[in-house]
Amino acid sequence: MLTITQALYDQIVAHARADHPDEACGVVAGPVGEGRPERFIPMLNAARSPTFYEFDSQDLLKLYREMDDRDEEPVVIYHSHTATEAYPSRTDITYANEPGAHYVLVSTADTDGAGEIQFRSFRILDGEVTEEEVKVVDAY
Repeated sequence: MLTITQALYDQIVAHARADHPDEACGVVAGPVGEGRPERFIPMLNAARSPTFYEFDSQDLLKLYREMDDRDEEPVVIYHSHTATEAYPSRTDITYANEPGAHYVLVSTADTDGAGEIQFRSFRILDGEVTEEEVKVVDAY
C-alpha cells in the first residue's frame, strides 16, 4: 500500500494538470529504507510528448546524486497519462527500473466516467504489474 500525504497527492495532481496535454513526470523522495514519500521533485518531460515521458538524463543524474547526498531514495516515481487510463503501458513497464518504488500514474483524461483525474499506484517488478491501494493522509 502507498501511504501519501494530501499535500503530496495535490502536488502530483497539480503537476499533471499543469503539463497537460503533455505527460508530466517526477519523483517523490524519502529517507532510505523507510518507504515514506516526503520530498516532491517535479521533473521536466524531456520528450515533451502527450504519449510518452522521459526524464532528462542530466537532470536524473543530478537528482540521484542529490538523493544520495541526502540519504534519500525514490519512493514514488510518477507520471501522467493524458488520453488513456492510469495504468502502466508496455513502455512504462519496460522502463520501470526501481524495484522498491511505487509507480504512480495520474490520468488527466476521463476514461472511466468517474471524472478527469485517476490516481493509481503500482509495483512493477520484473515486468509484473501489481496495483496497490493508495491511502491519503493529512500527515505521517
